Amino acid sequence: MAPSEEELAERRRLEAEREQIEAIEAERAKEEAALAEDALPDPEVITEDPELQEALEEERLRERMGHFSASALGEQAYYTVESEVMRLIFSARGGHIHSAELKDYRTWDQEPLMLFKGLDEDRFTIHFFSDDRNVSTENLYFSPYLNNQPLADHEKVQISGEEEQRFSMRAYTNQHSEERPSYVEFVYVLRGQDYMLDFDVRFIGTDTAINRSMTFLNLDWRTKLPRSERNRDNEQNNSTVYYKYANDDVSRIRPTRDGSERLRTRIRWISFKQQFFSSTLISEEGFAEADVTSTVLDEDEEDYLKEVTASIVLPFNARQDNVYHMKWYLGPNSYRTLTQYDLQLERQIPLGWGFFLTSWINRILVIPVFNFLDGFNLNYGIIILILTILLKIVLLPIAYKTYMSQAKMRLLKPEIEELNKKFPNKEDAMKKQQATMALYKKAGVNPMAGCVPMLLQLPILISLFRFFPASIELRQEGFLWADDLSSYDSIVDLPFTIPFYGDHVSLFTLLMAGSMIIYTKMNSQMMSSSSQMPGMKTMMYFMPVMLLAIFNSFASGLSYYYFLANVITFAQMFLFKKVIDEDALHAKIEANKKKPVKKSKWQQRMEELAKQQEAQKKRKKR
Repeated sequence: MAPSEEELAERRRLEAEREQIEAIEAERAKEEAALAEDALPDPEVITEDPELQEALEEERLRERMGHFSASALGEQAYYTVESEVMRLIFSARGGHIHSAELKDYRTWDQEPLMLFKGLDEDRFTIHFFSDDRNVSTENLYFSPYLNNQPLADHEKVQISGEEEQRFSMRAYTNQHSEERPSYVEFVYVLRGQDYMLDFDVRFIGTDTAINRSMTFLNLDWRTKLPRSERNRDNEQNNSTVYYKYANDDVSRIRPTRDGSERLRTRIRWISFKQQFFSSTLISEEGFAEADVTSTVLDEDEEDYLKEVTASIVLPFNARQDNVYHMKWYLGPNSYRTLTQYDLQLERQIPLGWGFFLTSWINRILVIPVFNFLDGFNLNYGIIILILTILLKIVLLPIAYKTYMSQAKMRLLKPEIEELNKKFPNKEDAMKKQQATMALYKKAGVNPMAGCVPMLLQLPILISLFRFFPASIELRQEGFLWADDLSSYDSIVDLPFTIPFYGDHVSLFTLLMAGSMIIYTKMNSQMMSSSSQMPGMKTMMYFMPVMLLAIFNSFASGLSYYYFLANVITFAQMFLFKKVIDEDALHAKIEANKKKPVKKSKWQQRMEELAKQQEAQKKRKKR
């Protein structure tokens, strides 16, 4: 049971990394304290000579920033790089993306849609030691380059079509020269119509600027996810951190509460996912390890959903150049878009991945048909109608069998009631069951024939329950009175909140609940026996009321689909009633009764069991 040499070596490596992380955190605390101290006037300096003040400031920077003091002074500037689908603003201080806007989308209140807004809380920085000082790239000033040529101040970069541009930000060390370059560089490669950026982090000629003892770097990425949908609670419950292990499946932090995960196996990508959009950092080699967190923000911060973080370990060799090849996806959670990258990014879309049949139905049946109909540029309300009709046509044989089973059971209802009268006592339950099964057998009726078709329909119902709320195609698409099929369709905003219901009235949800009540009433009239459990009818009518409360804040496209499905079911039942001759069906059942019936092995066992129970009762009476 003793650990192997490899396991001991791995433990020593992890322990060394933890010690380095602790040292970095300690140095960071010292740095923040030093910054606070530097912000105050130095009582020992009594001169007002600006040159002397500047020399003192440079000396402080050298003391605090090690070999990177040359990049610690500068002026904040912002650089805009715009493609056909996004607008990115880069910050000279830190060299990172300050804000990211998706041009083809708007928020629910028609503001520009920002994946992140460049808040003070947002961070994308790399920590390392230089001359035993903790240095963070967020405190360095970077110089912009376009295709390796210096970029003029405030120049805007435009990218269109298939064009590709290489935008980079460099922070130089004190040892930098043309003969021997020495710098840290963030390289962003953008294309005109692509949401995916190539992203490289490069440490060039830093072997004398960064401590030789460094074996890894710490990448600190965090942001506050901005709100972009009408229903903040629903969007918040669909926003979290997703991640994919290099040789395993996609996982996530539970979205409905605060959470954190320590990822100690190589990670392929980490994603800050919102309901319909995501920012995903992808490593070609895989991140060595990472810590991720997701924290729910209070309602007071109504414009933001959660604060999400990722602390990522990057292996580092201080004696040579280090280049980290990554990609950055900044875009919509569209199944069609995400699948083209072949990185399993589509697993962030909740299509029912926990149950394989649900996800298969969505991927193989629902999504292809939906995309095909979408190609005709129809209104999405019409697309949902056509999709519902097509699904009902596919399920028509199952619905027909269900109706036939109900019709047969209804025709046998008088005889079933006679058996209930014949065996009224609980002691005769086995005899009553045996007689009932014998009646079904003689009549050629399978009591399970109505249940099996309904079970076959259930995966499709669950699949569509997952599909419509997750479909970005429905976002901000109107139909009739609904202005956004991905959100609720409020026709009345209440001045108060009803518990479990909300502060608004959704009309499609009302129509859905009403149609379910009508369907329940019609279905109960077709039931084969009146000897139901006393509370069963009440429960059947309670279900639509419960769904009314649950669906009131759901996507109106989902309620609209269920309403259409119920209406089409009514039409099917009316058609079946016209087509099926119940008199002929009854005659067929009576003819089946006259035929000799061969007892099945199960029925024989049931009869033997009944005889044994009867014999035991007689012995007890003696």
